[in-house]
Amino acid sequence: MEMFKRPPAWIMIVTGMLVTLVVVVLARLAYGLILPFMRENLGLSYQQAGNLGTASALGYLCLVMLAGAYAARRGGRAAVLLGLALTTAGFIGLSFASHYWWLIVFMALLGFGTAFGYTPVISLLASWFPERRGAVIGMANSGVGVGILGTGTLVPYLSASYGADGWRITWAVFVAISALALAAAFLFLRNPPNLVNPGNETPTPIDKTSVYRNRHVITVGLLYGIIGITYIAQAIFMYSFALDSGVPALTAGRLAALMGILSIFSSPAWGWLSDRFGRGSSLVASVALTLVGTLIPVVWPTLPSFAAHFIIVGCTISGMFTSVLAASAEHVKPAQAPLAMSYVTLFYAIGQFIGPAAAGLMIEQAGGFRAAFAASCVVMGFGVYLSWKLRTFRQ
Repeated sequence: MEMFKRPPAWIMIVTGMLVTLVVVVLARLAYGLILPFMRENLGLSYQQAGNLGTASALGYLCLVMLAGAYAARRGGRAAVLLGLALTTAGFIGLSFASHYWWLIVFMALLGFGTAFGYTPVISLLASWFPERRGAVIGMANSGVGVGILGTGTLVPYLSASYGADGWRITWAVFVAISALALAAAFLFLRNPPNLVNPGNETPTPIDKTSVYRNRHVITVGLLYGIIGITYIAQAIFMYSFALDSGVPALTAGRLAALMGILSIFSSPAWGWLSDRFGRGSSLVASVALTLVGTLIPVVWPTLPSFAAHFIIVGCTISGMFTSVLAASAEHVKPAQAPLAMSYVTLFYAIGQFIGPAAAGLMIEQAGGFRAAFAASCVVMGFGVYLSWKLRTFRQ
């Protein structure tokens, strides 16, 4: 029964922040910052670079539902530990690999690690604190902001200090941080009693069909898919768009770091707002503002426009992730919550699979960065509509 004793809440939340930092920022979002240096050193095309992002997204897509089932059977703690182990292996490989197909393999490993790490840790924390689900998810997602802040400063510095090998040193630093997260998760994360099956008791069957057909869950899933399409493309290519538009690399890195600072504080704020005013209302505001922030550099690709983009997105992106994850479990039974969260994350994974490859193709063959992000704005407009529609569902 020692496993069922919850450590102090702040330790679990800080550990959750560290896990999200590794599996979301280092394993997925930091690639956009490393990409320009990695692409130049290895001679990759933009389409190949997009394919690497797609490999990670495909790994995530293939295993996200399996990870949810594994977490339901073995407990979220076991899933998180496996996810961090896979992520660490991927970082080790990327710090040494040069061949394109090996890069594909190790990027896919990062996707596997994110599948087993992110949703299970969020579901685990939310299960401990159901009455403050939005705020707790928001605090855990603050790890994303901390990671963006750190990588926005670290990646340009290492690239400037170590030249052609700077991107390899960056992946090696990620190995150490991921190993630290693995140790923290092992020591401090615990499964809530209702998420494990002690002894030989037969688990209560969960009505999966009612979750898969739930109109509210499907709507949340479609919205999450749009977030996956648009945000992962922004994370991978917006930094390159800024450099291509004449923004110095150090300045662009500082803007990315500023976005991280803002998201550290905005994440718990959006969680509180979604608890107070409803998930639909918070999603309408956050998605609409993100659309505006993405559109500005499309219309005026100048330094002030990119600054506005990173500031607005820093204030809003956490609101989208926090509110959509909290919304996913609000119209199902408590026992169905982990399944609903995994189900909507499948939509997000599909979006992440489509986004990088489509954006890379458009950048190279259909009008460049401005055309790619203009298309992203159109897709995001449909996300605003779905967010508004969520306001019509009753608890």
